[in-house]
Amino acid sequence: MPVDVPMTDRVGESLARIERLDPRLCAFIEVWDDEARARARTVDRRLPLAGVPFAVKGPSGIRSYAAERLIAAGAVPVGSTAVPGPGTYWQTWGQGRHGRTVNPYRADRTPGGSSAGSAVAVAAGMVPLATGSDGAGSVRIPAAWCGVFGLKTTNGLLPSPDRTGLASAGVLARSAAEARPFLRCVLGIPDAYDAMHDAICDAMYNAPAAVSLPVPAVFSPDLGYARADPEVAEVVRAAVERLVAAGVVRLVRPGGAGLAEASALMDPSALTELSAPADPSALAEPFVLLDPCEAWTTVRGGDLSGGAGVRAAEVRAENDRRLDALFARTPLLLTPVTPNRPHGHEGPGELYSTALTWAFNLSGNPAASIPAGFTADGCPVGLQLVAARGADVSLLDMAVAAEKHAAPPAPRKPLPARTAPKVLPTRKAPTAPTAPTAP
Repeated sequence: MPVDVPMTDRVGESLARIERLDPRLCAFIEVWDDEARARARTVDRRLPLAGVPFAVKGPSGIRSYAAERLIAAGAVPVGSTAVPGPGTYWQTWGQGRHGRTVNPYRADRTPGGSSAGSAVAVAAGMVPLATGSDGAGSVRIPAAWCGVFGLKTTNGLLPSPDRTGLASAGVLARSAAEARPFLRCVLGIPDAYDAMHDAICDAMYNAPAAVSLPVPAVFSPDLGYARADPEVAEVVRAAVERLVAAGVVRLVRPGGAGLAEASALMDPSALTELSAPADPSALAEPFVLLDPCEAWTTVRGGDLSGGAGVRAAEVRAENDRRLDALFARTPLLLTPVTPNRPHGHEGPGELYSTALTWAFNLSGNPAASIPAGFTADGCPVGLQLVAARGADVSLLDMAVAAEKHAAPPAPRKPLPARTAPKVLPTRKAPTAPTAPTAP
């Protein structure tokens, strides 16, 4: 938003939009009207995010590490967003205070999850930014299905209560460019969380602000095991072709001779060392991983003893080996976010919406979703960008460059509001603790 917009106006506009839209979209569990307005009136205008409204994921989101840092930077929490309710094994839906959370482009479809309400709130313009957490695709999937930007940070970079190590903090924003302040404020702090945090903070302030184009990239339509909806696959393939045509990426074969370090991305002269560009429809050496389904399920279950634990460790080690080898040569991997389009509210059936995302929760790589386009029936599709562990800042820069060209103009806008807005009750926001935690 423009700098000269008063703090209270930004928050007031956000709350008014929530009042108008949420009865239909069901994105919020709670709205903290009075507390948000009071905070907006007293926020220090010198802070980097002074008066910027944001939403937090789920009932515990206000106590997360990310929320604490955003508040310290002057941002104003306006409410908590919908997450899945009880009764289903699948998590690609949300339950708001007004009912089931609906996809802002297709009300008969889910928005994805588990950061369902956060994605819808951003897509519908209720907030410019919302926190999320991602243990199998819970940021990237709703971002893809709601046509917004979503980032899963490197596992272990930020504090997380998830003892399995699969979940990491994330953010949903209207664009990758608008997510930059989130990463800057959450990571760019004097009391670094650990050595990885220190290194990324240093990169954020000392590395060039943008990557050199074209970015060498490998495209994998299915990672070797996922069964993709042909139309979803075609939307993603077309997005990759647009990135190549625009000079944003330069496709390379995963087995070709390449750069020794991903940091050479910043040196355009080093690009000549890479193998010849490859057409996305005719890759001679497709990049493949082992199907992580059983390994992810075993790790999530917490019992790594016995044969299942051994197999999970083997799959994880082999996929880590393949990914480390890839990112030693090439800084970017491109895939669809999901193999399927948004499913109905009755459930996904036998499909795994997480088929292309949870591999990177096991490996710990940062991954992002940017809009890639729409299917013929009006469902948003996401393009997944994956980078080396710890390369969160570079990944965000690559996403900023890519999002300008990946998707064609949207065929329709998100779901409009009803003509008669419904007055929403307000609730008191819980107090954020002094000790940082994460959702």
